[in-house]
Amino acid sequence: MSTRDLKIPAQRHPEKAHKADKAQPSKPDWIRVKAPTSEGYKKTHAIMREHKLVTVCEEAGCPNAGECWSQGHATMMIMGDICTRGCSFCNIATGRPDTLDAFEPGRVAHAVQKLDLNHVVITSVDRDDLEDGGADHFAQTIRAIRHRAPDTTIEILTPDFLKCADSVLETVVEARPDVFNHNLETVPGLYPEVRPGARYFHSLRLLQRVKELDPSMFTKSGIMVGLGEDRQGVLQVMDDMRAADIDFLTIGQYLQPTPKHHAVDRFVTPDEFKSYEKAAFGKGFLMVSATPLTRSSYHAGDDFAKLRNARMAKLENA
Repeated sequence: MSTRDLKIPAQRHPEKAHKADKAQPSKPDWIRVKAPTSEGYKKTHAIMREHKLVTVCEEAGCPNAGECWSQGHATMMIMGDICTRGCSFCNIATGRPDTLDAFEPGRVAHAVQKLDLNHVVITSVDRDDLEDGGADHFAQTIRAIRHRAPDTTIEILTPDFLKCADSVLETVVEARPDVFNHNLETVPGLYPEVRPGARYFHSLRLLQRVKELDPSMFTKSGIMVGLGEDRQGVLQVMDDMRAADIDFLTIGQYLQPTPKHHAVDRFVTPDEFKSYEKAAFGKGFLMVSATPLTRSSYHAGDDFAKLRNARMAKLENA
């Protein structure tokens, strides 16, 4: 896709009104969070601004930003703040992105060092305008962090590289992130209205291919619930993920960013999340995070430690 095919200026999907006119269910107490006010939050915010970095925490309106930033954790979003796709669940702007910033990997690495992070999550917008989808930029960022903060473990949350040659995935894997995450987001039947620019089985194959390239690399994927899926559909996604040898599953409640985005079909109860967690562990995932407020990078450092321990225990018991 050339940049001429993309909409400009950037907009937050005013045309994406998929099911948005449906009356919204009342938000339950378990999904409410407090506004951020701590000194830790302010410090993290200042470091992000100092290094001119974009975070998915802000761009996607994550409900956990206050808690995470208070602890000095932020998920950094590389390659700009404008996406070439227009998913109906996402609040990131769609349009023609700027050219890549060659100095961004170094600034990200400096911020990781300054925050003294044990674990960092790096994600990005979709960049269908780039021949490699931004794969080399991911690899450069990983290498820059390794140089500046060699003890920091690195988790990446990548696009699907749908329009790219198969070889671009090798570029990212060869940079040796500790966790390779790519989210399926929802059940396949909802893709046309929720994630129209993506392909469910391509995303599954991407994660399966990571394992083929490096069997030691942890793979991770996540979905949202409350978009209109049913339980059987979620269980089928779990089976598909395990067939692709995915290690870590996240499941969280979808929250509508604005009235123009896909509507919340329902709020899934904490007991249902517990049931999904039990089912997922039963299907063989090494690690599962399934709560209303779960997001891909929520408690990612602690979960990575659990993930490593789970693999060691599995090897010892083999």
